Amino acid sequence: MSKTAKLLTAFEKGDALTAKQIKSRFGLANPAEAVRTLRSEGYAIYGNETKMSDGKVATKYRLGKPSRKMVALAAQLAGASIFSR
Repeated sequence: MSKTAKLLTAFEKGDALTAKQIKSRFGLANPAEAVRTLRSEGYAIYGNETKMSDGKVATKYRLGKPSRKMVALAAQLAGASIFSR
């Protein structure tokens, strides 16, 4: 299983992870690229700013459900056929 696939499994289990956590837990040198890859594969990976225990602000990534607005925009940009198999 690839490192990105392991990251996706963690997201599917409900984990919310910072870039630093993704690097250390999965050995991914470029967490932003891994998130971009998952997004390009159609996964709704959200980034939410959060305040860490040390007071610093970091982005936590999580798998979410696309909003109606996102689905409508995708249909508008790519056409409704993207939802057909």
